[in-house]
Amino acid sequence: MEPSVPLPSDPGAVRRFYDRHTSRFVRFGQRGSDGAIHRAVWGPGAGGSRQAFRYVEDRIAELLEELPPSFGASRIVDLGCGVGASLCHLAARLPVRGCGVTLSPVQARLAAERIRAAGIADRVRCLEGDYLDLPDGIESADLAYAIESFVHGPDPAAFFAQCRRAVRPGGLLVICDDFRRATTAPAALRAIARFRRGWHVNALLEREELRALARAAGFEHVSTRDLSPYLELRRVRDRWVDRLLRLVEWLPLDPARFGYLSGGSALQVCLERGWIGYDLAVFRRLDSLD
Repeated sequence: MEPSVPLPSDPGAVRRFYDRHTSRFVRFGQRGSDGAIHRAVWGPGAGGSRQAFRYVEDRIAELLEELPPSFGASRIVDLGCGVGASLCHLAARLPVRGCGVTLSPVQARLAAERIRAAGIADRVRCLEGDYLDLPDGIESADLAYAIESFVHGPDPAAFFAQCRRAVRPGGLLVICDDFRRATTAPAALRAIARFRRGWHVNALLEREELRALARAAGFEHVSTRDLSPYLELRRVRDRWVDRLLRLVEWLPLDPARFGYLSGGSALQVCLERGWIGYDLAVFRRLDSLD
């Protein structure tokens, strides 16, 4: 039986997590200065760290470029936009109009500053809000995407229902995140529980569960690509984090302060051993729910 995990992590807990840690992610992350607070993917063609950290966005850009001409200048929605870096990258590459949504007022403020500095405030904006209850005024999107944000939502069915509202018929939905692989090994369940606690993870689904929820909301599965082989695992900094966590166990420190580090360490183990995979899944919105 899986160890006890206090789920779901309510939106307030997720908001506090990112309000507390975003500045640290930006300051100390490998490409945090560029606003890239998700993982680098060293896939084909990634010739350096900048390209690796923008690998997923560049695949999204390719999908936008492949949309039929009838879609015209594409509108995009970033569901869990962080500090707005993905939106800014896509807007610099393509003539898109975009809107991002984040629970965190800290992230919303940093995103607004980034958008203004990029000189694209006439095309791109960021709203503070919940992607399970999208704010009013979001225009129908040709493509919506969620990069490392889907797992935080406590109600995946509601996520897809909101995506059906947000994406126009024939439009695309892209989800890039962690997904469970089939395992009942006790060591796997312990590591997964530690990852979920540390990173406030609610929706850690298997692939078929994701596709079933998408079908029920009127999305057809287009493709899924496993990006796990292209991730950097067990870097020097990760080994130092493991040593720090072992030290914390022996010192009179509050373990909760190091929860995100513990969760990240557990995720490394899960990815290494194939208990979790990092997938890029693409869906197309159908005209009807039939």
